Amino acid sequence: MAKSSAPAAETKNKEIRIAIAGIGNCCSSLVQGIYYYKDVKNDDELVPGLMHNVLGGYKISDIKIVAAFDVDKRKVGKDIGEAIFEKPNCTQTFCHNVPKTGTIVKMGPVLDGVAAHMKDYPEEQTFAVSDKKAVDVVEELKKAKVDILVSYMPVGSQKATEFYANACLEAGVAFVNSMPVFICSDEKWEKKFRDKGIPCIGDDIKSQVGATITHRVLSHLFAERGVTIDRSYQLNVGGNTDFLNMYGERARLKTKKISKTEAVESQLAKRLSYDNLHVGPSDYVPFLKDNKVCFIRMEGRKFGNVPVNLELRLSVEDSPNSAGCVIEAIRLLKIAKDRGVGGTLLSASAYFMKHPMTQFTDEKAREMIEEFILGKRER
Repeated sequence: MAKSSAPAAETKNKEIRIAIAGIGNCCSSLVQGIYYYKDVKNDDELVPGLMHNVLGGYKISDIKIVAAFDVDKRKVGKDIGEAIFEKPNCTQTFCHNVPKTGTIVKMGPVLDGVAAHMKDYPEEQTFAVSDKKAVDVVEELKKAKVDILVSYMPVGSQKATEFYANACLEAGVAFVNSMPVFICSDEKWEKKFRDKGIPCIGDDIKSQVGATITHRVLSHLFAERGVTIDRSYQLNVGGNTDFLNMYGERARLKTKKISKTEAVESQLAKRLSYDNLHVGPSDYVPFLKDNKVCFIRMEGRKFGNVPVNLELRLSVEDSPNSAGCVIEAIRLLKIAKDRGVGGTLLSASAYFMKHPMTQFTDEKAREMIEEFILGKRER
């Protein structure tokens, strides 16, 4: 593992105060990870999935959760250390001693965060909306002196995601947009963050090793080796609320499909037609819970137009797969805040997100991040 090389003197405040919007499976894995690795103090200890255990002088344990928002009655009003284990969360528990944090989950606005079809499923599988009044999110962010907000809104939550992005702009809080609503990759939104000197990373978090990153790497490999790709698909099934949310209302998938398709297409030598490239969620299988099963097929031609076909099955616990990426994004945003950098961090977005402002190969994006850490690149 490479050593962290950013000057420690740059860190102005060793504590990174974060807020989380959406206390679902991804949040559960993030919170568990913060406590699972709380004693890691240097780069000599192995932490799978991190670029650096200490990044720009910041350790994992420097991340403090000081505000949290959700709409589910089983989570609102509880300490986040308890709320992450409430239904319908179903991801694996890998840290069994998450303490009470003193941070109570507050009621956020529902807006379009809950799809209409979700009410047709058993409560243990779906959202149960609280009847409490939504708090003033901007005031909560200011009161808690939040540095960075991580948004885990459900896919298709355009209004809810924009609401939290606006709240960050009003409160002076950096923004990690983990979901496929285009904020950090949209020129108008990006300008708002840049003009206010507030950094952001987005949109749509990649996994450590998931369906899209695997499909990207294989597509890049085929292109680099001169194989012409004629057709390809990526089919995904899972049993968490993310899959249920997308299963019953296909309109919510519009930006998700664009995000995943762009991530793969950007690595091809030649773009494929809509009929020849299918990338997207496929079905909801309740007993899989947070396990995601991905099927990838690629059909191409090598020298002499001789066919070459690849088929792959990948099975992963979905939510822990992105938690390390979010931990890195949080620390990179804190470095940006320390330096007074505003707008989208192009390097981090290209490496950690499916739909950044500008697509690069993952190798190039990682190189750009290392340059940013060293202060050789502004964003």
